Amino acid sequence: MKIGPTQWIKSSYSSAEGGNCLEWAPTYVKAAGVVPVRDSKEPHGPTLGFSTAAWTSFVGGVQRGDFPKA
Repeated sequence: MKIGPTQWIKSSYSSAEGGNCLEWAPTYVKAAGVVPVRDSKEPHGPTLGFSTAAWTSFVGGVQRGDFPKA
């Protein structure tokens, strides 16, 4: 998924030490209805796009602990 310049926000679960960090672009969600997500360590790498319903479902599953920790 390619998107133009936008403001990326790092996940509140990301730590200062780096590691598994995720960024998303809330202003793009409002404009396009798609949640763009990327790896903060690879800002020029691929971006995934999710429908708002799919993203909401995923975040709910994470909050409930539906996914095992790696």
